[in-house]
Amino acid sequence: MVVHNLAHCFLSKLPIHSRNLHGGRRSIRHWREISTSGPINCREPKFDKVLIANRGEIACRIISTAKKMGVKTVAVYSIVDAHAKHVKMADEKVLIGGPESSESYLNIERIIRAVRSSGSEAVHPGYGFLSENANFVEALEREGIAFVGPSSEAITRMGDKLESKRLAIEAGVNTVPGFDGIIRDSAHCVEIANEIGYPVMIKASAGGGGKGMRIARNDLEARDGFALAAQEALASFGDNRILLEKYIDNPRHIEIQVLGDKFGNAVHLFERECSIQRRHQKVIEEAPSTFLDDATRSSMGMQAVSLCKKIGYHSAGTVEFLVDQNRNFYFLEMNTRLQVEHPITECITGIDLVEQMLRIAKGNELKLKQDEIKIDGWAIESRIYAEDPYKNFGLPSTGKLYKYQEPKLAKGMRCDSGIQEGCEISIYYDAMISKLIAHAADRRSAIDKTLESLDSYVIRGLKHNIPLIRDILTERNFLRGDIHTNYLSKTYGGKFQTKPLHCSEKVNLVSITAALYAAWDCRNKTLLNGPNLKTQSEWELSIELLEESYDVKLLKTADTTTIRIGDEVFQITNGFNLVNPIIETRINGTPIIMQLLSKCPSGEFKLIYKGETRRLNVLTKRASELRRFVLVKPKIDYSKIIKSPMPGLVKSVMCGVGDFVSNGQNLCIIEAMKMQNTLSSDAEGVVKEVNVKEGDAVSDDDVLIILE
Repeated sequence: MVVHNLAHCFLSKLPIHSRNLHGGRRSIRHWREISTSGPINCREPKFDKVLIANRGEIACRIISTAKKMGVKTVAVYSIVDAHAKHVKMADEKVLIGGPESSESYLNIERIIRAVRSSGSEAVHPGYGFLSENANFVEALEREGIAFVGPSSEAITRMGDKLESKRLAIEAGVNTVPGFDGIIRDSAHCVEIANEIGYPVMIKASAGGGGKGMRIARNDLEARDGFALAAQEALASFGDNRILLEKYIDNPRHIEIQVLGDKFGNAVHLFERECSIQRRHQKVIEEAPSTFLDDATRSSMGMQAVSLCKKIGYHSAGTVEFLVDQNRNFYFLEMNTRLQVEHPITECITGIDLVEQMLRIAKGNELKLKQDEIKIDGWAIESRIYAEDPYKNFGLPSTGKLYKYQEPKLAKGMRCDSGIQEGCEISIYYDAMISKLIAHAADRRSAIDKTLESLDSYVIRGLKHNIPLIRDILTERNFLRGDIHTNYLSKTYGGKFQTKPLHCSEKVNLVSITAALYAAWDCRNKTLLNGPNLKTQSEWELSIELLEESYDVKLLKTADTTTIRIGDEVFQITNGFNLVNPIIETRINGTPIIMQLLSKCPSGEFKLIYKGETRRLNVLTKRASELRRFVLVKPKIDYSKIIKSPMPGLVKSVMCGVGDFVSNGQNLCIIEAMKMQNTLSSDAEGVVKEVNVKEGDAVSDDDVLIILE
């Protein structure tokens, strides 16, 4: 691998303007003067080396296809990504800066210097970062470097939500009612919200990915939502313009994948259902949608292609719609880039979207014809995030992956990841670990494949959202296809909680734990006494699970362990390896998969069963009898202790020592990965301690404020 050292770029003071870092916009009026109909007359670019201006799984994804096409690849990386997977996969690598995105992946000048130093002839932006930055595309054009994406004009016009809505109307696309202008301040936001009628959606004009978006159902929420949305928008996009539109209750989020070339041709590749979201960010996507009929699908596809042709769009793009319960659909926005969820479209159409993007960027005409593109089967994508699903459906979690083992992929399964064992998930970038994609003949089969893979997905060192993903995939409404963008709050209420175990699941856990204990005990005694000494084969145990105690008798032979719990008998097939975290066995002939998370000398076993971590305590019969003499620890009241729910940076502290605060009062704002979370009091009282100030970095469960 060739290494280009650009360390001097970020150690020296460069004349970098903030609008270039975050994507300033040209005048909307300027672009209205440009006609974009018909073929684009331009010099046909030819390139054999492409620089990927991104990181993580999408960089790995692009590198894989580029290599298949014989195109050499160059990876850029920040200091914290020096040993990242995408850096190892590429043919060449270039160090571009420090950990902050503004010092590296968002820094236009440093990216272009990397292009020059590596001799790259093209840049693929992936998604996020500079993928929808018109200034970046213009800078590449001035350098004579091909951009694997649309023109700067298309990015500018579709990047501005007001202009994109006007163009959508002109192209005959259905749109959501709203205010045709920029909201000036909080008071203006409240005024316009009352004119439109609550509920309303407050969102960043230059936004995307759920950042800078708030729902308001009254004046107070409109006032607060405007301030928070503007702050997030400025931090994420360098643009704090806010717009307002009618919020459609319980809609579906359905998007149409499009491809256009530089000769005026455009096609759609059907839809993706992206309704399962938290904080306006997608969690599970599937293609096709369970909700659309052929007529609606065709109409949405035709309108998406019409918009594509209206703006002279070339490359891969996505036209997003909100769809109400009567299948009325409304234009939401157009993403002028590759989407995170593009693999499910690839699965059902057999079309490699990255390959098409590279071909179009090289000046090739689309060979795809609309009537030749068909839907084959069903695909589901589950986004695996480093986050705690029990906190607001997923607050970020950071840490080192001391154990990472992707599931064995059956036919039709795909795992797109950008990490490997030993990697560290930091607060600087997106929390995504991987995307698990299942393709099968029908929806139920795709769900079953996903569940099996999730059960054998080993992630250690930080919290992750597999428990939530797995629960959704087995939930009654999801299985019926009865979903919408408010699915999580409607299904789980205020927060996700561990699902109660059925009696059969409890005895499965107890049986497996007993068998593990016997295997562990035999191994330890063999190590101590030698292999020739006869080991124990029978045990009497007491196993505790969820404050219930089970008396268990075991008989272990070479092939099986017989477990007796009361009047029930369970035969467990031996052979699982105590070193392997995955336990694959059979209980009375039925296959079962669990994971052994940990085993303590005290007798506590932690098992992951159907996505949930379960604790079981194993005691010998004698130890169980003595247990009743152990004192119980008193419970501590934590209602007056405000802890950080996640790692992040303190953006604001809204109280001081001696202040009286009421229940529900906002006390502090923590930001992680450009998302802001407001912490409020769970009790009333006087502030005794404030342990943080604005700008401090905090970890999960750090004590921030104490009341008395």
